[in-house]
Amino acid sequence: MSILCVFHPSNPGLPHKVLTHHDDIVTTLAEQGVRLTHNPLALRVRPGSSQAEVLEVCREHLDHLMTAHGSAAFTLLNRDGPAPTQVDVRDEHVHNSEEVFAVVAGRAQLGLRLGEYVYAVLCEKGDELVVPEGTRRWVELGDNPFCLALRLFGSERDVEPDFTGDVSARAFLGIDEL
Repeated sequence: MSILCVFHPSNPGLPHKVLTHHDDIVTTLAEQGVRLTHNPLALRVRPGSSQAEVLEVCREHLDHLMTAHGSAAFTLLNRDGPAPTQVDVRDEHVHNSEEVFAVVAGRAQLGLRLGEYVYAVLCEKGDELVVPEGTRRWVELGDNPFCLALRLFGSERDVEPDFTGDVSARAFLGIDEL
């Protein structure tokens, strides 16, 4: 089940609004130019599986998503437990193209700065979140990450995040606190 928490930056420890009904979440995000859909997935692959195994299981789904969204590049967010050697996706960043964040297994929380509020969206298997180009964002996986997500972008150069240097993203309640 997806959950949306809306925070005012002046109070990152207390959500201003919490939504759990899918249609309410979709409507609230759409007002900010963000799209959320849920499509049940029959794919069976576990976070932490090899990239080759993930691509074998997800190839048809990945091809469908890339065609549907006009994406030209993708990355995998594939975590089963802490990974200190990987780039910390918890740091606030932007991408120079639309990002499609499609959860294949597990869960992740995406923080989005939209207008004067922060929207924290808990996404689970089957959720597809489409984030507009230039949106300040971060991904929260918690203390014990368990997530396999496809991240699609408009081009190869758009895959690399541009970090904002703003550390305030870490002040907002994360996936383990909500």
